[in-house]
Formats: sequence, C-alpha cells, structure tokens
Amino acid sequence: MKAVVITSPGGPEVLQLKEVDDPQIKDDEVLIRILATALNGADTLLRMGRYDPPKGDSLYPGLECSGTIEAVGKNVSRWKIGDQVCALVGGGGYAEKVAVPAGQVLPVPPGVSLQDAAAFPEVACTVWSTIFMISHLSKGETLLIHGGSSGIGTFAIQLATYLGVKVFVTAGSEEKLAACKNLGASVCINYKTEDFVARVKEETGGKGVDVILDNIGGSYLQRNIDSLNFDGRLFIIGFMGGIKTEINLAGLLARRLTVQASGLRNRSRDNKALIVSEVEKNVWPAIAAGKINPVVYKCFPFAEAAEAHRLMESSKHIGKILLLAP
Repeated sequence: MKAVVITSPGGPEVLQLKEVDDPQIKDDEVLIRILATALNGADTLLRMGRYDPPKGDSLYPGLECSGTIEAVGKNVSRWKIGDQVCALVGGGGYAEKVAVPAGQVLPVPPGVSLQDAAAFPEVACTVWSTIFMISHLSKGETLLIHGGSSGIGTFAIQLATYLGVKVFVTAGSEEKLAACKNLGASVCINYKTEDFVARVKEETGGKGVDVILDNIGGSYLQRNIDSLNFDGRLFIIGFMGGIKTEINLAGLLARRLTVQASGLRNRSRDNKALIVSEVEKNVWPAIAAGKINPVVYKCFPFAEAAEAHRLMESSKHIGKILLLAP
C-alpha cells in the first residue's frame, strides 16, 4: 500500500508518499481501506520528532480516518466486510489501509458523507472525553473555548450549544470569530485586541465561566484561573503557549477550582473503546439530527501532505483539513 512516511524529523518537506507493507490485523481488529484522514496538531509534533507514538501503534501519522472495512479479525462480531465506517486510530491514518481495534470504529453518521466523516472521530472523542466525561459540563453552564476556529473548537462550539451551554470563544481574526458565531458561539473575543479575562468578567457579571477548554497551557494558566467562576473547571489539552509558568494558588482555593488535563493518544485500548462507545451514544444522534456538521476547510491528496501541514501550521484554516487517499 501507499503511506505518507516521515523520512526524518523536520519540516513539512519530510513527508513523502511511499510504498510500504500492508498492516496485519489481530483477532480483535478490522482492516479499513481509507478514503480520507484528517490533520491534527499531534501530527505536526510527530513529524518534528517531538511526539513518539505509543508502543505497538503505527509509525505513520494520522489519528483518525474514514473508509470501508476490508477484513475483520475472528473475534470481531459487530463489523463486516463492506461496512462504511470512521475510526479513532493510534496512528496510520495517512495510509491506504489501517488496522484498528474494533472498539475504536464508529458507523458513519446518517447524513454525513464517507469523506467528511473523517473529520469527526478525534475531535468528538477529545471533546466528549474531557469537558463532558471528566469536567461534567452541563446544560445552563458557560464554556470558554480557546482556539474556537480550530477543528476541536468548531466541533465543541456546536456540541456545547446543542446541549444548552452558553459558549465563549477566543480566536485571532474577525473572519474566525464570525465563523464561530455562525456555529453558535454567543461571545466571540479577539485575543489579539482584547483582554479575554476582562471580557469574560464583563459578560458574566463578574462571575467568570464554569468550564474552560484550553490548548495553550502555560502562558494562559493564570488568566484562565482568573476567568473561572466558583467551582470552575479548567481542562488543558495542549501546550501551544509552553509547559511552564508561575501561578497564584489563592484563587484555586478561594473559588474551589479544578485544573484537569489529558490526552487521547496514550490511553489504553479499553479506555479508547469506552470513549468511542460514549461518543456514539451521546454525540452521534446530534450529528444525525443535523445539529452538528463537519467543518472542512480544505482537502488535499496524500501526495500533498506537506502542503496540508504548511496550511495547518499557518493557522489560516477554520475547522478541519482532510487528506484523501490515492
């Protein structure tokens, strides 16, 4: 099969389409012939040699995909050859075929094309497993999403709004803020021209928001703490602003705050299967009802993976970037 290979750690130019061996499936896995995969921030870190894949996972980039099942392991009962699916994978999405544990496979949601379904698994599992399963974000609460126009942001806006949460977002351009508003965000803050802490306080009568979904990390930590209401929860899923900082702990104690963090990739197969099953039960019906739509900015063929990575690293996109198999 063909796969996009990281020839050596470095810039986008190190991604090259090469002929490689087909993956072999285990008894509890399925083989998916991939139609599309979607880019995630972790793919660029992997390419730079800063994010090693967990033991046993594919060395090729790509944490999600959509396609058609081509083979099933002997212990797999739910899926059959020919099923159209999307999946959360530990790696190997940038290839024509991938072996996936059966518990990480999802049906394509009704009303969504097989190609666009590739935009859902990673964002849906990330958002549901963090601010819902762990932070228990619930109807009537408020949520601040940093990077509202990202793949995760555009999905989280739609899901939270659908579930009766008032959504605040930060983004870096008027175009991105307009896109967030169209998806359902109530308060849109340009972090380049506004102090998000002051705006959050102003919009909440001085209280702050209940939950924050943060991909910035260090440089935002104190400001995030300052933006939270009593019993507020900060969930960190990325470190674009660094991993070290100094904070004043007094606010955590005074307002009973919780700081949480987790990733998806290094979880066990059983844990991923649980998250995927919760997503199918709680999120898929909203997609089927047309309340959450895929936000796809641009599609590239596998051979232009380097160009796709350049676009992602420019941060000009809104939503997801897809790669299409040969």
